Amino acid sequence: MKSKKAITALLLVTTMMSGLLTACQQKPAEKKPTESKKEAATEAKKADATEGKKETDGKAMHIDVIAKGFQHQFWKAVEQGANQAAKEFKVDITFQGPDNESAISQQIEYLDAAIAKKPAAICLAALDTKASLASIKNAQSANIPIVGFDSGVPDAPKGAVKGNASTDNKAAGELAAVEMHKLIKDKLNSDKPVRIGVVAQESNSQSIVSRTKGFVDKMVELLGKDQVSVEGHDSLKNEKAGAKFIIDVGIPAEVKDADAAAVASAILEKQDLIAIYGSNEFAANAIITANEGLDKIGEGKVVAVGFDAGKKLLDAIKSKLFAGAVTQNPVQIGYQAVKLAVAAAKGEEVKDVDTGALWYNAENMADEKIAPCLYE
Repeated sequence: MKSKKAITALLLVTTMMSGLLTACQQKPAEKKPTESKKEAATEAKKADATEGKKETDGKAMHIDVIAKGFQHQFWKAVEQGANQAAKEFKVDITFQGPDNESAISQQIEYLDAAIAKKPAAICLAALDTKASLASIKNAQSANIPIVGFDSGVPDAPKGAVKGNASTDNKAAGELAAVEMHKLIKDKLNSDKPVRIGVVAQESNSQSIVSRTKGFVDKMVELLGKDQVSVEGHDSLKNEKAGAKFIIDVGIPAEVKDADAAAVASAILEKQDLIAIYGSNEFAANAIITANEGLDKIGEGKVVAVGFDAGKKLLDAIKSKLFAGAVTQNPVQIGYQAVKLAVAAAKGEEVKDVDTGALWYNAENMADEKIAPCLYE
């Protein structure tokens, strides 16, 4: 009996041990879903680290900002805004531009060098999009988002430019035309044809082209298109025989002070001139320089209207040599460009930002809305 009881007990113990072993083998299988979730979360974090902020080893995100140049004070004001944004969003930036706004190849060299460094994003005010296409496509292939500013990157490949921080230059040019038209109404009833001069820096930059064309088109509308002959530079020429009003567009062959002053002088010397417009700081300064030997503009003389600011133009407006000008907000352009670039680098959706334009003259240039937009 004892032997049978011992055998029975042994069988019972063996069965229990087998059950325990089976149960232990099943426990890891119960943990697999949890482990799978952890692995998925780990992979997601890895993806975020690669595609998100583009920060490594605790280093701040780096953004390259490539302007059109440093020839004008405008770009220094843009740089000021870019630095403000960099400080606020805790990113590093490199702000650079070619020697002047004709140096297209130099700007492309800066762009290529920036792409080679693989920054989190690039802010670009392209001098010539067509000439920059290969570089822009390289940035796109490297998944480096581009944000346009000032004139932006018009006609860039689809998806290459995530957003733009810029003035609506066409609308800004139209504003200059509307304000000039108010000032010359009394001079439009002449029995003889009268002339309105336009001096533009160049015919390549989208921002300058837009504000020049915006001015011309709006002035044609205000004067009556059947009565206006647009003459001068081929880019905007639309001549009409026997027109009551002549819009005379002058653009220098090169972006040089002497060349632009010569173009302005040629227009100022015309006896039927009643008003003249300079579509950026460079063009306005050319008019001021040309006038030094002619004394044609000012109160009771030819009405002069400018664009942007800078010490020379501000002084001309204070003294009423110029009736006024349209200002952009260059500090905001730089600030918003970097802000958009940070968002784009994080993979966030970004939209174009219109940084605005305002008319200013000797009477309102100290106003709280305008004064911050005026740079020397």
